[in-house]
Amino acid sequence: MKNNLFPIFLKTEHLRFLVVGGGNVGLEKVTTLINQNPKTHLKIVAKDIKPELQEVLEKYPHINVQQKSFEKQDLEDVDLVIVATDNTVTSKEVKQEANAKSILVNAADQPDLCDFYLGSIVNKGHLKIAISTNGKSPIIAKRLREYFVDVIPDEIDNNIEDLNKIRNNHKGDFSQKLAHLNNLTSVFDKKKSTKNYKRLVFDITLVFFALFIGYALSSVLSFSDAKSFVYNIPTIFYIMLAVGFFAQLVDGAVGLGYGITCSTSMMLFGVNLPSISGSIHTAEMFSSGISGFSHYRFGNVNKKLLLALAIPGVIGAVSGSLLLVYLGNEYETITYGILASYTLIIGIRLIILAFQKKIERKKLKGVGLLGFSGGFLDAFGGGGWGPVVTSTLLSKGKKSSLVVGTVSLAEFFVTLAASLTFFAALGVSHGFIIAGLIIGGGIAAPFAAKLAGKIPQKVAILAVAFLVILFSVRILVKLF
Repeated sequence: MKNNLFPIFLKTEHLRFLVVGGGNVGLEKVTTLINQNPKTHLKIVAKDIKPELQEVLEKYPHINVQQKSFEKQDLEDVDLVIVATDNTVTSKEVKQEANAKSILVNAADQPDLCDFYLGSIVNKGHLKIAISTNGKSPIIAKRLREYFVDVIPDEIDNNIEDLNKIRNNHKGDFSQKLAHLNNLTSVFDKKKSTKNYKRLVFDITLVFFALFIGYALSSVLSFSDAKSFVYNIPTIFYIMLAVGFFAQLVDGAVGLGYGITCSTSMMLFGVNLPSISGSIHTAEMFSSGISGFSHYRFGNVNKKLLLALAIPGVIGAVSGSLLLVYLGNEYETITYGILASYTLIIGIRLIILAFQKKIERKKLKGVGLLGFSGGFLDAFGGGGWGPVVTSTLLSKGKKSSLVVGTVSLAEFFVTLAASLTFFAALGVSHGFIIAGLIIGGGIAAPFAAKLAGKIPQKVAILAVAFLVILFSVRILVKLF
């Protein structure tokens, strides 16, 4: 069967709607109409009005409600009819009477009685997308709507406004205007932008990896003593192998906690403070680059928010790294206390995040300060970018997919900045620590992937919070 539907968008302020039925379906249809235009001319005819629908109607006194059975005179001064009842006899009666007056009818869940369909609607300011499955599968239309709501950035409305101003003020002819607008919207070429980002991340990672390996080989290992080197691998390597395995297992299953798990574990083993953060960021840079690219590829990155977080985050990471190098050498006990207190606070914040309910979207302010703080604390404490930045953005009602994707990509640049700073200040004296973390994490990755999604998110986050708090308190008790 061919799909012969012709989609149109109606200006509802010029139309008069009649909804027959006041149950769950009536509530859904009335809510849909009001959401698209609160001033819609609407009349409802139903013997029974659902309490939830009654609550909605109290907010819109202009809606005409008649609590009675349908009669053909109800079609007077009506342009479109929506039948929201499961009574087939009533639906057929309404359609027959309406069509006799050349009025089009939509009968919910009764495609054969429909002259038009109400699609699932995506609203993004001036952008509106209506989805129809030709009356065959409303649930598919609903799922597609949810998908587009997630992947289309809220800022698209600002882009539309800007393009409209450019179009209206453009002095060229039609072909010049079209060429200019096509050029401005070329950023939506997903393949092109993804390719450019992939090349950037690959080049930066490759250069840093080659630099790190080359320096390590030239300074600590020569070809002649390679054999003896293998037999003299220090114990710290095997400790970090276990720490990296455990941290990656937690992060892969929960989606956060790699840095903070590593840092608290390494403090327990007495690892040199600057080496803790430097090692974690060097090891994490590779995974964050891959993760960030994956999110970018699937459209989970808000470019404007990315720049607002990444640039201050890099500055904060460099500042935190330098401060840790200085404090870690001069004031080891004090710094241990500061870091343990910080990780304790992060653990408490994770508990708050686990029990956080869905809240209304709020205007986000101070993104630059958030990025700087997240980068500084992450570099200084060896972890916490995710718990600090992600939880703050989620608390403002931002979409989870865009928050996770954007924060993950920004983390690549933050960890890169911290790694380069530690590398310049400390060299690769902590090469065995880095190698242990990377190899341990690599071994754990497939196991973590199997666990991902199988553990309830709240339970998993609470488990991480419990471990972080436990480790932090133990360190504080040992110090004081």
